[in-house]
Amino acid sequence: MDETGERRPPTMADVAQVAGVSHQTVSRVLSDHPNVRETTRERVQRAIAELGYRPNSAARTLVTRRSRTIGVVAANTTLFGPASILAGLERAARGEDYLVASVGLEGLTEHALAKALERLAGWGVDGAVVMTPHRHTVAALARLPQPFPVVTVEGGHDLDLPGVAVDQVGGARAVTEHLLSLGHTRIWHVAGPGEWIEAEGRLQGWRAALEAAGLPVPPHLTGDWSPASGHAAGRKVAEAFRRGAGARPTAVFAANDHMALGVIRALHEAGVRIPQDVAVAGFDDLPEGAYLTPPLTTVRQDFTAVGREGIGMLLRLIDEPAAPLAHVRVQPELVVRASTADGRRTAAGGAAALFSDLPGPNR
Repeated sequence: MDETGERRPPTMADVAQVAGVSHQTVSRVLSDHPNVRETTRERVQRAIAELGYRPNSAARTLVTRRSRTIGVVAANTTLFGPASILAGLERAARGEDYLVASVGLEGLTEHALAKALERLAGWGVDGAVVMTPHRHTVAALARLPQPFPVVTVEGGHDLDLPGVAVDQVGGARAVTEHLLSLGHTRIWHVAGPGEWIEAEGRLQGWRAALEAAGLPVPPHLTGDWSPASGHAAGRKVAEAFRRGAGARPTAVFAANDHMALGVIRALHEAGVRIPQDVAVAGFDDLPEGAYLTPPLTTVRQDFTAVGREGIGMLLRLIDEPAAPLAHVRVQPELVVRASTADGRRTAAGGAAALFSDLPGPNR
């Protein structure tokens, strides 16, 4: 109780008194100092639990010279992938008893990136995770001075920056090989925007799978990750059906689920059946994907693992700034649902009925 009769919160001195140790020993336990006997550490921790003591963050910062705050520079967080990565980083940081201070990029420029890093430095963060899904953003980060340890997420591994990334090439190759295993031989791709590293990887994986199978690689379509751009690509797929069986694909792999959703809508509007006439697959595993008609085959990215690996790598760098350069690739998972089917069964039949059912003046 204080002089007003109100109960005051316990202090470090109270913990020291209950544990029978010095104030300095309590401070060492709180900062996880190695030079504390295990029996003494346990006695202090019991006193902390008994009193319900909560360390003063400002005082702890003065003692440890750590703010226990991690910065995150985020970009394009209205999109499913970046938003999910940010959530994964925040969960992982909380699990390590760190706060997260997030700054959104005001533009995809070197100046905007520099301003974001300066803001985090002003907040006193111990280090930062920078989400760099664009090729030029990664290059800009490599040129900028870094006032604290920095780890990249989804920035590729082309530069001398530590980072964590999903194996986009491997994920795209897996879904393309899945379609090939079902007998599909004309697999079109709706790629993401060219400046995105994920889009480059998924395009590369699709192309590599077709080349390994000895199949020609058709020109790819391009979208902007949105359902609307997928719908526009889907109309081009439907037009290929109108031109005849030799021109049409047997399967379409869209570089994300939102674009796949647009493709599916356009094909439904044109009377093209999925998967009977053409199989459709996406990438990301949107929660809604399992409830589309038909449910969408896709590639699931483990955003929890991305967050865990990114935060873990950053904390190691904070403790050991001279640690060797590290790159981690998180493996994605193929999720097979009803939107893909056996191309050997579907490609040969039903063409005449399909064309007679197509709406519009081009019937």
